[in-house]
Parts: sequence; structure tokens; C-alpha cells
Amino acid sequence: MRISGEVQRGFEPVRELFQRSLSDSRDKNTQLCVYVGEERVVDLWASAAKDDFSPDSLINVFSSGKSLESILMAMLVDQQLLDFSEPVAVYWPEFTGDGKDALTVADVMRHEAGLAQLSVNLSAKHLTTSALKENSVGTILEQLPLRFPEGDSPREYHALTRGWIANEIFRRVEPAKRTMGEFLREQISEPLGIDLYFDINVDETSRLCRVQPRSLMSQLLDSFSPGSQARAIGLTPMEMLRRSRELIAVFSGVSRSPLTPPLEGIAKERFGIFDSPAYLQAQTPSAGAKCSARGLAKLAAAMANGGRIEGRTVLGQTGHDALHGAPVERSMTILNTTFTQAGVALFKESDAAKGRFEAHFNKGRGGYYGWMGLGGSVFQWHPEERIGFAYVPTALNPIDLFNERGKSYQKVVLDCVAAKS
Repeated sequence: MRISGEVQRGFEPVRELFQRSLSDSRDKNTQLCVYVGEERVVDLWASAAKDDFSPDSLINVFSSGKSLESILMAMLVDQQLLDFSEPVAVYWPEFTGDGKDALTVADVMRHEAGLAQLSVNLSAKHLTTSALKENSVGTILEQLPLRFPEGDSPREYHALTRGWIANEIFRRVEPAKRTMGEFLREQISEPLGIDLYFDINVDETSRLCRVQPRSLMSQLLDSFSPGSQARAIGLTPMEMLRRSRELIAVFSGVSRSPLTPPLEGIAKERFGIFDSPAYLQAQTPSAGAKCSARGLAKLAAAMANGGRIEGRTVLGQTGHDALHGAPVERSMTILNTTFTQAGVALFKESDAAKGRFEAHFNKGRGGYYGWMGLGGSVFQWHPEERIGFAYVPTALNPIDLFNERGKSYQKVVLDCVAAKS
């Protein structure tokens, strides 16, 4: 692996872990960026497969984009245009019937909207900026019935749909009627000089580095290799087997009729669909954001510093309080999660004692807010320690359910900050 970049004094352990963890047989291209306060203390990238890979390369970060959605919604709250406790129908009158009238914006953001799965198939054409403004997706969502999971908790991971719903609310409330993709580019990315996009243009496509899912077998082989990162973060063969058994036990009890794949072409493209040419100008905020670790870390730093960075207010006090306010803990399929009213997760070290999945999810990242993306990326911030953190790999490890590769760096960053204080 060719490793580039630098770390500030006191953060050498982060670089050492980065060097130890990478392997050209396991990792393709990786970015790691960390701010403490307004200082960029870690800025590393590595590549084994692409000569022109750089810290400015764009990578699909999957569900890390959900925290971008949350920040954008909080920006509307800051302008007194939106209230998370209000029903969605207040802002979107056509979103009614079948219990929709009672759904609040916070319900949507906490994955409690009853629309985790769709019975329709969306195409890239539905998701372009122009089509969204013609209500191509809104019309569909207005007609779909709500379907909540069995049991006491209404929380079910809205992997793709949360962003589509939030985008419909957003563009109706935003004074210029901009979509989330337009607003993100014009109000955050361009003013801060960072690369965060829900859709990219032709010029930006040249900087795109496609994600590459690793096979189950290659991930399993890692768990047998002494000294591998998989073993370092606890993904031993026995642990893999234990997790598999528990997941099978959980999902074997879930009975649902088969539904249409949510995106046209996803059965063939699978995880790579968001990098496919047809979808580059489509907006799927919850799974299709194209970002760099530098861009994510700088925005995370703003959130960790009260909504401000480099003299610029990204999010005022009202919006910042709303972003982190009203956390609610509930079960979400396999573990308990705590989401604020804006839909960012709060990770608590104490929750590690509640169960094995909760331990893998929380331990080592207590105090962070934010979320993570399928198979690798992490976009989180720690207000108490003023840390903005981003880890963005192109080699996806879907079996690493809680992105413990990235969490290992989060833990070392916390240790370094504690050592300097």
C-alpha cells in the first residue's frame, strides 16, 4: 500500500495503526481525516490499486449520507422553517391517510415512518433533480401504505427510503424549493470548499473511485490470519460464527411478503449501483452520497464546534441544539439504538453492557454522534472532545456490520486527545 499524508504531533499512533491495518490484498483505496477543534490533525490516504487516488477522490459513502440529511434538516429548523415534532402533513399536505397524518418529522428521521420497504421500483429517472421537483417520488410515497415491524418498537432501518422522504419534506419547506442535493452543494460544499454531493456532474465523475465489495470468503479468510485487522477488532472465526447464528435467529422470525427491489437495476449492480453511470445524477441521499474524508471531517468538525468553523456559521445554536436534541432509545431489529429527533445516532460507552451487538456498536466510540455506511465509511463527531472524524474506504466489508475498522481509529483518536489534555 502506498500511504500518503500527515499527522500532527501527538497523533502518531493513528498513523501507526493505519500502516499496520492496511494490506494490498484487503484494502484498495482508503481516506482517513480527523479534526480536533478547527485543526486538521490527521490527513491520511492510501492506495494499492489506483495511481491517481488522492484525498480529493470521491467515494460513495452509503449510509454516512444520512447524517448529511440530518444536518440539512436541522438547518431548516435553524431558520424557523421546520419543527421536528410537527406532523409531516403540516409541510406536505398530500402525505395523509393510512396513519400518515400522525407521523412526525422526527418519526421519519428516527427510522419510525413505516416505509422501510417499498412495493414499487424506482429508476434513476425518478431521482434526478428535475424529476423530483415534478413530484416523481412524492406522488409514489403519498400512495404507499405504512407497514411497521412486528413487536413493540416501530423502528426499522429505512436504508434507502429515509432520504427520499426527507428530501420531499425538505424541498417543500426550503424557501427556494431546492432539493437536498442542490442545497448541500450551494450552502455547504461550495462555501466551505469541500466535496460532499448527493449527485455529481460530468466534471466530478473523473474523481470518482468506485467501491469494490469484498467476497464473503475473502473476509472470512481475514479472520483466520494472525495479525490481521479483522482479528485486531475482534472478528475472529468464532466471533463470525456466533454473529451469523444470532443474525439467522433474529431474521428467521421475520415474516414479510417479497417486495419489489427499490431501485431498477439493483439486482444486477448490487452495491455498485450508486456508482453506475445512470445513477450519478440521481439523488438517493441515504445511500448515494459521493464524498471525500476531508470534506466529511471538516463538516463533522463544524458540528463538533457548535456549528461553526473557520469563522463561518454552518448551523446556528437553535439548529445545533435540534440536531442533537430529544434522543430516544429503541430496538431496531438486532440491537438497541439511540437516535435524536434529527436522526443522528448517539453512541454511549455505557450501552456496551446491554448486549454483544450493542458492545460492538458502541464500545470505543462513546460520545460520538453521527452514523456510518455499508461496509466501511464512518462520519461522526464528538462535541465534548471537539473531534470531527471521517473514514472512507473503497473496499467494502459488508460482514463488518458495525464498521469496526473505522471504530478502531476513532478509539485511538480519543486516546490521543486524552493524552494531550
